[in-house]
Amino acid sequence: MSWAGPDNFPSTSLADNLDKKLLVVLRDGRKLIGVLRSFDQFANLVLQNASERIIVGDLFCDLPLGLYIIRGENVVLLGELDPLKEELPLSMVRVKAAEIKQAQKAEQDATELKGTMRKRMEFLDLD
Repeated sequence: MSWAGPDNFPSTSLADNLDKKLLVVLRDGRKLIGVLRSFDQFANLVLQNASERIIVGDLFCDLPLGLYIIRGENVVLLGELDPLKEELPLSMVRVKAAEIKQAQKAEQDATELKGTMRKRMEFLDLD
């Protein structure tokens, strides 16, 4: 049972999210999905049946992690997933781990190439 404060706003305690499926976004950009089983005063979290969701363009893959402990200082965003709704748009395509790793590598290479091209063009003053 959650405590409702003035004007019936819900409590912001992590206790309200125990035993619920959550999406956790970490400082390094990773997105983890799992069931919150425990937490402490530092917001360290224990996720059961955790998986890392990797999204590249319209491709995605959930890499299973199992029981996962997250240090609280690495949590950027935490939200409950609605079990009755689809988690992703229908346009997203689930692929295998090897395919998503290749897509990630290609995306990273393209980003690095863009950065090196920008550095090469810096000497030109186009203003």
